[in-house]
Amino acid sequence: MSTVREATSASRTGGWREGDPVGDRRFLDLEGPVRLERGGTLPAVRVAYETWGTLAPDAGNAVLVEHALTGDSHVVGPAGPGHATAGWWPSLIGPGAPLDTDRLFVVCANVLGGCQGTTGPSSTAPDGAAWGSRFPEVTIADQVAVEAAVADALGIGTWQGVLGGSMGGMRALEWAVSRPERVAGLFFLASGAVASADQIGTQTTQQTAVRSDPAWAGGDYAPGPGPVTGLGIARRIAHLTYRSEVELEARFDHRVQEDGRFAVASYLEHHATKLAARFDAGSYVALTEAMNSWDVGRGRGGVEAALSRVTARTVVAGIDSDRLYPPAQQQRVAAALGVPLRLIPSPYGHDGFLLETDEVGALVRELLRP
Repeated sequence: MSTVREATSASRTGGWREGDPVGDRRFLDLEGPVRLERGGTLPAVRVAYETWGTLAPDAGNAVLVEHALTGDSHVVGPAGPGHATAGWWPSLIGPGAPLDTDRLFVVCANVLGGCQGTTGPSSTAPDGAAWGSRFPEVTIADQVAVEAAVADALGIGTWQGVLGGSMGGMRALEWAVSRPERVAGLFFLASGAVASADQIGTQTTQQTAVRSDPAWAGGDYAPGPGPVTGLGIARRIAHLTYRSEVELEARFDHRVQEDGRFAVASYLEHHATKLAARFDAGSYVALTEAMNSWDVGRGRGGVEAALSRVTARTVVAGIDSDRLYPPAQQQRVAAALGVPLRLIPSPYGHDGFLLETDEVGALVRELLRP
């Protein structure tokens, strides 16, 4: 069904490109056609993933970590060739860490539609050109179906735990609902069971910013800088939802820098520039569309009916200052699953799920304790 090999053919701007240094990635080629929830198909899918630890002979010690929107398979580890940034959940994985590699085998795959080695809009299509606007619509369910094929290829029948925050929390929940027999433990963090109007409104506005960039060219932009201005504006909008008003006020107040810019505007520009240098605009649009269409209850009788399928031991957690995925959304999931909501105090807003590693790690240890 699959083979492991390195990518070599040319690609476009943004994110990891075929032919770039591989870094810590491994590649899995899944034979197609891969049929998608909304009716599209892909002739094949390449998945980039990383692992830590050793898989037990019975494959009973495997844990799946799910990354968020602009994350990737590089959960921990330094920046370097092939990895534009250091790991996004530092200290979570390793010997004696919450995901203890002395006893666990940890997997993280770049998501379908992404731009860090897994098939997405910037990947090469069978005709040798980038998929671009031809890339089909993918959903959270499609992404999990691809991850299930990866698990099959690795010989993993049941995950000891599936963990994720934000968009990663959506995939973790989809795993537990769609394949309950394959998920023994679920960590659902800073996410929701269905996209809210507020989230959809924010994300469609970000998409409009990208599509309004003349360099977007209908999604078929040529190699080169690409629609980095639109992507940068989208990132500014998103970043304001990721952090809390309290934190921004404490850090920046009304302060103006020596160059005449407001300090908070300079901060947002910095994050916009960083993202545009490492992420593909087409993937940004495709993945936010997947988040907009997210509804774990679609075709399952509604959210609560869908959640009744979950059999995994579960920890549900939120960030008390999160204004993008407010705690009420995690409370709905916790109530349906009959578990308490674990609220993590943080001044950082939604990004607290990435920054409050001690508190997050303690909950992971609790879920996966021997």
